[in-house]
Amino acid sequence: MTKSKTVPVTGTQPTRRDALKTLALGGGAAAATPLWARYAGAQTSEPIKVGFQVHRTGIGAAYGRWYDRTTTAAAALINEQGGINGRPLEIVAEDDGTDPKRGAEVVEKFATQHNCDIGFGTLFSHVVIGSAPRAGELKLPYFVVSEGHHVASGMLNRYTLQPGITDVKSQVQAMAPFVADNLGKKVTMIFPDFAFGHDHRDYFTAAIEAQGGEVLEHIAIPPTETSFTKYFPKIPRDTEVIYHVMVGPAVLTFVKELGEFFGPQRPEMFGFIDSLEAVDIGSPGLEFLEGTYFWEGNPRYAQEDQSEYDAFFRERVGVDANGASVSDPKDVSTYAHMFGCWETLHVVKAGMESAGYRGPQDRAALIEALEAMTHMPHSNAHPQGAKIFNGKTHQVFGHQYITKVVDGKLLLVHTTSIEDTFYPDEVDYTTQAL
Repeated sequence: MTKSKTVPVTGTQPTRRDALKTLALGGGAAAATPLWARYAGAQTSEPIKVGFQVHRTGIGAAYGRWYDRTTTAAAALINEQGGINGRPLEIVAEDDGTDPKRGAEVVEKFATQHNCDIGFGTLFSHVVIGSAPRAGELKLPYFVVSEGHHVASGMLNRYTLQPGITDVKSQVQAMAPFVADNLGKKVTMIFPDFAFGHDHRDYFTAAIEAQGGEVLEHIAIPPTETSFTKYFPKIPRDTEVIYHVMVGPAVLTFVKELGEFFGPQRPEMFGFIDSLEAVDIGSPGLEFLEGTYFWEGNPRYAQEDQSEYDAFFRERVGVDANGASVSDPKDVSTYAHMFGCWETLHVVKAGMESAGYRGPQDRAALIEALEAMTHMPHSNAHPQGAKIFNGKTHQVFGHQYITKVVDGKLLLVHTTSIEDTFYPDEVDYTTQAL
């Protein structure tokens, strides 16, 4: 099993370079300056308001809690460094209940009641799809942290961007060669029956077929399901690899029941960490996961070659080396996803500073500044790794990580290149009117 080298990122546009240098600092002299002095040069002391659409309730609540914690930490850091264009950042949170209809209502409140400059934070893809059209109508820049392919597919609009986390299509495309070469080519897929799961179904099926493999069975499960054993007899006997990606409050039940169904005679298993996010891998009943593999957007356990940027991020958010809260080792984070909130807010800061953003009248200029972004260096602002942003598709691309459960911990065994995640453009949002 190999670990590819990090791709060097160079050639940043001059108008972007200064902003990136600021991002890379992640602290420093600004932290020593009194708060009042950091905002003294701004044309206005009014805060920049970020409407934070957070899944406080519903099936996304575990993610929402850690998205909230990460967002709060990122905003605090940005304010310590002088805010954005000399103005403090204010987070205005609204619970969308992980519900598409309520999500659209929350977007409306951000624009018409709270007078927010942007909307931010949505994770579950059905909520993004239900909310983004309203953001486009209101011309409210809408930054999602979702992983769904709906942004880059062209389904949404020019005001919707995903610059802080990669999408499912790029992830599975980069993963499929590892699965085919190391685990097997006859795959059964188990996934949630909504847009995010359908992305996995469609894009991994195509990706494994490109490697000479095949998906024997697609098993779609309602995301609100609480018991899963009845689905497992659908798994064909000649399955070599079970590919699983589940979400919601019953993920622990899912992996436990999967282990009980197979016992010691399981096929190889490749899971997206979504099936184990916010779940302690040492929980009773999960022993069967030893030796199985996971995709992780950001490795939960601090690895031997941990970067200084990952260490900085963990310290600021309050996460220990095992991926749990420093105040409660049983409170396991959604570490593979929540970095996207941190990185997205830093992208917003860079975009607003590049655009000279003053208020809602500059939203179009902000979108254009973001579309001009390309390389994002590994830094305190981007602790998950270097990235490349595609301004036409509004989607960022970055490294993917495969870990193996070894002695009850997730050990990094393979890192993809950024190029492994590229696919042809399906839309050019820059041709749409602002």
